[in-house]
Amino acid sequence: MPRTETVARRTYGGRSAADRRAERRERLMEAGLQLFGTEGYAAASIEKLCTHAGVSTRNFYEEFHSREDLLIALHARANERSFRAVHAAFENARDAALAERFELAVRTFIQTMAADGRLARVAYVEMIGVSNTVEKHRMAWRKRWWDFMVAEADRAVQRGEARPRDFTLPALAVIASVNEMVHHYSLNRGRITLDEIIAEVVRFAVAAVTAP
Repeated sequence: MPRTETVARRTYGGRSAADRRAERRERLMEAGLQLFGTEGYAAASIEKLCTHAGVSTRNFYEEFHSREDLLIALHARANERSFRAVHAAFENARDAALAERFELAVRTFIQTMAADGRLARVAYVEMIGVSNTVEKHRMAWRKRWWDFMVAEADRAVQRGEARPRDFTLPALAVIASVNEMVHHYSLNRGRITLDEIIAEVVRFAVAAVTAP
């Protein structure tokens, strides 16, 4: 078959099949964010998701195995973005004092995860208790944040900002408090400021790392 015919079959309206598929996937991701983040995961059927996204159920199953798969993809995307942003924040403030580094990292994380109330609901409400598969994914991300926090605490020891000890439990406590604060902020925006949330988290995180 001539090459020109092959190209014609692969493009439509100037867009390739891969581009159209990527666009459909993004529409499904947005539909998941909107419906999971407003009506709730249990109320958002695949049919509803497809109607909202303007795609067929066949298109849905070309991208995701199930609603759980879409829920996990939304959670993973949010955490990947947050993780990269927080890591960059620490790198950019490597020579700053511990409290300043924590403030920058916490602000970056909360601005990423709580900027959209729908995302906060997905991450901190709708992910809970769905299935063993979803819980395994959620725990894997918590472990990744946990390891990151422990590593930062160990660096604080090397810098003389904290005494050496096992930071496993303090790191877990900080992660739990940050997650709860993000959810609280997303629900109470307008009644509580971002700076208030950040100050409280930083106060707790610094104390957790520097306490004897």
